Amino acid sequence: MTTTEDFHHVYVPAEEPGHPTLLLLHGTGADEHDLLALGRALAPGAGLLSPRGNVDEQGANRWFRRLREGVFDVDDVVARAGELAGFVSAAVDRYGFDPRSLIAVGFSNGANIGAATLLLHPGTLAGAALFAAAAPLQDREPADVDLSGTPVFLGAGQADPITTIDDARLLDRQLRARGADATLHEHRGGHELPPAVLAAAQSWLVGSGPTVSPDPRNRAEPPSAAADGTG
Repeated sequence: MTTTEDFHHVYVPAEEPGHPTLLLLHGTGADEHDLLALGRALAPGAGLLSPRGNVDEQGANRWFRRLREGVFDVDDVVARAGELAGFVSAAVDRYGFDPRSLIAVGFSNGANIGAATLLLHPGTLAGAALFAAAAPLQDREPADVDLSGTPVFLGAGQADPITTIDDARLLDRQLRARGADATLHEHRGGHELPPAVLAAAQSWLVGSGPTVSPDPRNRAEPPSAAADGTG
């Protein structure tokens, strides 16, 4: 049984009742502190739950193993998504936030485990904003789960050499086929989170859940894309 002690993590409670809690999922080589500024920029006043991936790839933190560059260990994806869902359940019990307002925010490898959690454990997340995400099960067709009405924002670079736009479009199709209210926001860049995409995600989040308008004074540093280098 997964507990909150099984993941190094940071938890910051929401400033007021009614604010969402963001599950922050870092990219490869980063840690539980990497996306805190992004979370604050996306939803000022939101609760922040930011765990660290438990897979060590030559000193780099990851959420699941891969067989080689661009090829996921899909069995490990399935197992690790189950661990993350268990962590979320334990965190709800420990910290007392409303799971109906839990929105995953992930970049690259973190976005992939967020997508896997949506597809494999429906009901764990109320929604997700995923940047540079691929279809996490790759050539396996996900089960026909019910994601009816689940809001998902996908930010994808048309020139991304790591998570190709075709990978992002496949994930978009898989989510839509299962009823998710998916928004695919394509940009001309690569493996990154450009300011225009961040602004689009802020607007999406305001319209998709119990949050407040973003403060224009809040500016987030981009996720550690240089350290990431892979999905």
